[in-house]
Amino acid sequence: MLTKLKFTAASLCWALFAVHGGASAQQPMSQVGGFPNQTIRFVSPFPAGGGNDATTRFVTSRLSEITGQSAVVDNRGGAGGNIGAKTVADARPDGYTVLTGQVSLMAVNPTLYASPGFDPLKNFMPITQINAAPLVLVVASNSPYKTIADLATQIKSQPGRVTYATPGNGTLSHLVGVVLEKDSALSMTHVPYKGAAPAITDLLGGQVDLLITSTASVSSFIQNGKMRALAVTSPRRIGVFAKVPTLEELGYRNTTFEDWYGFFAPAGTPPERVAYLHDSIVRALKLPEVNKLITDGGSEVVGNTPAAFAAQLKEDIARWSRVVKLSGAKLD
Repeated sequence: MLTKLKFTAASLCWALFAVHGGASAQQPMSQVGGFPNQTIRFVSPFPAGGGNDATTRFVTSRLSEITGQSAVVDNRGGAGGNIGAKTVADARPDGYTVLTGQVSLMAVNPTLYASPGFDPLKNFMPITQINAAPLVLVVASNSPYKTIADLATQIKSQPGRVTYATPGNGTLSHLVGVVLEKDSALSMTHVPYKGAAPAITDLLGGQVDLLITSTASVSSFIQNGKMRALAVTSPRRIGVFAKVPTLEELGYRNTTFEDWYGFFAPAGTPPERVAYLHDSIVRALKLPEVNKLITDGGSEVVGNTPAAFAAQLKEDIARWSRVVKLSGAKLD
């Protein structure tokens, strides 16, 4: 089933690319000091089929024609993304290895894990933030829970019986569940997975009741009717999730959270190469077909400067370190 989900995610990306692909042909950008002259590897630190993987592929699907070099995705899942992040932190800082990070990995894990294996501020150079997106609470289409109110009624009648899946311990999805449990007295049982794809498999198979994850991970399943979205964590309704209420609208406190994905180079990468990567990625993000792939997933495209992204990262580290400490969560 996992193989099928990987194929589904890839199919979504490439099918949409095929529809829109030929419309915005690019002339390759000029090299900077001979860079790039070989394949650029984008490390997605989660299994294929999840939001991190899909978002990376949305960008790399058009990056080759912009840079004149191949762009490949290398999935290195495990330890809440820490394994993939350390792979990039330890890579040669030459611009040919790039990490797709996200809030849970770069702003949560450094506090959650005793030894994550990397320091987000010391070991990486921000390139650009790809998007900003809420998390979404979803159930399978055949679930008896039609609304958050239905879910809450069941939870309160049988505390701990309802199970909620997340892409892993300490992910942003997990912390949203912790906040719901602590601030809204919704006692559920957390079931962590190694990425969104296996969690999706078990949600559709009926092994878990609820999934909290990125909009990008499940937007295609919602659109094809296999899942039902109950609520989002954004401060406003957005994109294909415009009909889905926010948790704040429904009266749940402290539940406005936005996730993001973004690209990082290893610390020490020459600034001119970081600038080249930034400019080429932003050019890809501005292509109508890439922009549509991201917004159809329930996200807003950002494409900010390395300095602005660095400032966002520092703010998020400060915020989420407090949430992790309040939650009492800690992982070895």
